Amino acid sequence: MKRIFNIFAMVLAMLAVSCQRDARFHVTGHITGAADTMLYLEHLTLGEGIKAIDSVRLGRDGTFRMGGDTMGNPEFYRLRIGGQCINLAFDSTETVCVDASLDSMSFGYRVEGSGVCDTIRLLSLKLADVERNIRRMANDRSYTIQERSDRIDEMLDEYKEEVKMEVIQNRYSATYSYFACFQMIGGQMVFNPMQNRSDLVWMRAVANAWSEKYPGCPRSQNLSNIVAQSRQGHVKPRQIVLDIDDDRVSEIGIIDMTFPNIKGEEVTLSSLRGKVVLLDFTAFSLRGSQERTLQLRDLYNSYHDRGFEIYQVSFDADKHFWTQRCENLPWVSVHCDEGLDSDMLELYQASTLPSYFLIDRNCDLYARMENVGDLRKAIEKLL
Repeated sequence: MKRIFNIFAMVLAMLAVSCQRDARFHVTGHITGAADTMLYLEHLTLGEGIKAIDSVRLGRDGTFRMGGDTMGNPEFYRLRIGGQCINLAFDSTETVCVDASLDSMSFGYRVEGSGVCDTIRLLSLKLADVERNIRRMANDRSYTIQERSDRIDEMLDEYKEEVKMEVIQNRYSATYSYFACFQMIGGQMVFNPMQNRSDLVWMRAVANAWSEKYPGCPRSQNLSNIVAQSRQGHVKPRQIVLDIDDDRVSEIGIIDMTFPNIKGEEVTLSSLRGKVVLLDFTAFSLRGSQERTLQLRDLYNSYHDRGFEIYQVSFDADKHFWTQRCENLPWVSVHCDEGLDSDMLELYQASTLPSYFLIDRNCDLYARMENVGDLRKAIEKLL
């Protein structure tokens, strides 16, 4: 009898270990037209950027099987070949099958085994349609600039209303509701609680539902923090202040600062002494962020070889969002965890975002600029 009991205990132990080892999700399927290309399964982490957790070189038939460890709460992932991506989400040991073609991988794929992943697919398709319509409107010179801007705002509002009513409403704790809150178009968040009170109300509903369903989950806390900071931002309007305390600046050259970059490395502004530096206080969630980024790229490409650098400080409430937006930027991009409460904004009297400051090679503050378009002449003079 004792021997039988020992054998039974061993079997139970083996089963327990087996279950622990199988606490994984799996992604299977095939991608046609992708022979001999690398397929990556990447985790869209919160605060640590994008991490590859599995990869495979596809054969002629394009079949694959990949997977990762479950986290105990919903997490977001993507399949990627080059710049083509498929967004996915997992919260259990499920298996999802993806069928796609490389030439239309991002939006022409099919997914089976997960209603959540399929809803994310539909959200991505709808947003892609909106983005195409916005691009057409932006290039339609039969309308005035104001008319185009108004129509683009209408398109975004129509999309948000559809998402609110058909996706988020009464499904606030759903994984795809969280995903919808962080969709981006043109380099800015579709739902922007810092600037839109209605967006804040809906994001707060999702944050409350996630906090109740996933208490202590980092994503629940992240969303709650964004809502809290956004509510503070609606307390009083921010006013433009154009001047800096000249006595303070002349005394120390610049007001120095140190913030972490995407790798967690602390970068100090004064470490760029010897270069002409554009100090950019910004937030990627601001309207027009993508256009400004393109303008900064033009400046960087034109003058970097001659000693020009950009020190860009993001005050985005969502650090994960900042991580995604600055991942491929060539200049120094750092994040301020204090957000709009940072004393640096007060010290530089930067009451609006974005705010630009030019610093000369001696690390002295040269000028405050209001528009990216006005920077070229000043940079040329300092170089």
